[in-house]
Amino acid sequence: MVLRYLRNVVTLKYSDARCIGCGRCIDVCPHAVFVMEGKRAQIVDRDACMECGACAKNCPTMAISVDSGVGCATALIKGALTGANVNCDCCCGE
Repeated sequence: MVLRYLRNVVTLKYSDARCIGCGRCIDVCPHAVFVMEGKRAQIVDRDACMECGACAKNCPTMAISVDSGVGCATALIKGALTGANVNCDCCCGE
């Protein structure tokens, strides 16, 4: 089961032109955000991204970028682990 965070908020960016089809992003992504289509990786489930940064750190051509450890996903994970109120600072500290 893949967790869903908040739709359309992930910082994940991918450049098809830079991808060389090595498949490292597929190997390291814990939530199957990428698949291989033809000779290049493609994002198939952007909203499943938890912004861990493993894909970007392992991409030899820097075709992937993500602001790991920021945003709503981090706030949700922190809230779940600590029992604290979720606050991703998206709007007015609410």
